[in-house]
Amino acid sequence: MATQMSIYAENTRYPLVKVSPTQDMVGSGVMSPRVAAFLSRGPSILFPDLVKPDITAPGFLILAAVKDSYKFESGTSMSCPHVSGVAALLKAAHPQWSPAAIKSALVTTAHAANAYGFPIEAEGVPRKLADPFDFGGGHIDPNIAADPRLIYDVDPEDYFKFFNCTYAPSTTCDLVDSRLYHLNLPSISIPDLKKTPLTVRRTVANVGDTDSIYRAIGESPPGVNMVVEPSLLQFNASTTTHTFEVTFTPLQMLQGDFNFGSLTWFDDGKHAVRIPIAVRVIIRDSFSDTSYGLWWHPLYVEYHGNKLNLVVVRRIQSNVDQG
Repeated sequence: MATQMSIYAENTRYPLVKVSPTQDMVGSGVMSPRVAAFLSRGPSILFPDLVKPDITAPGFLILAAVKDSYKFESGTSMSCPHVSGVAALLKAAHPQWSPAAIKSALVTTAHAANAYGFPIEAEGVPRKLADPFDFGGGHIDPNIAADPRLIYDVDPEDYFKFFNCTYAPSTTCDLVDSRLYHLNLPSISIPDLKKTPLTVRRTVANVGDTDSIYRAIGESPPGVNMVVEPSLLQFNASTTTHTFEVTFTPLQMLQGDFNFGSLTWFDDGKHAVRIPIAVRVIIRDSFSDTSYGLWWHPLYVEYHGNKLNLVVVRRIQSNVDQG
């Protein structure tokens, strides 16, 4: 807008200016929803095996009760009541659902696109298309969440098992593989995929039609081959749950960044159960990206006894020079 005003002023002999009250545009003419610039983004620094955030919800300029009046507020404190309220409604509609089942319903039915089919954008500098580290599964949809068809449930005991092995490792850890991406969550995050293929398992429970068939449609993260086995799940009165495997294999060995994909289970075309996927292919375990001016200098740290070496890696096109 400022550029248009400047051009007009410079190219018009007698420019005219009209001052009028601002106008708010609402309804179908607005490209929404969008991820606010102030939103906390992923990946999780402490737990990169988890996709964070899980979900996004309305949280910008929300008319909220403040003391004995009302005020427009923005932030997580505004979006959280939306999600909490929807979760309460889901619990009322499905009293037997666990908190993990409710979370699954919210994540797998969320939208990654707006009502017109355009991808959701994430505000910031620069503005970009949103990814799972911006909005998790997507923008919340309460009505569809009430009928998610398939849910990824988690036994509370599993949380304790993983916490004993990850948050505060102790002698009580009895898991062969304690990586958090093995939790039965409605998302998959692999921050350190190497040359060897990696397989994770998920179990889904049918809460929709008794007799139903779902087929897997995978969107592999760029640079990664993703295989789902089995790719067809058939449910009936005696078979209400299925376990499947997702195997990830890097197509090229590069010290890369996170790339994103998804896995969606479709029935007869009426329902879709989608989970977000984030995968990072790496060569070295300790690696981070740090920006200095116009150059990218990814750093990693090597420990040799009591000696610490800082190693600088400079990216030049597709080659990696160490020095």
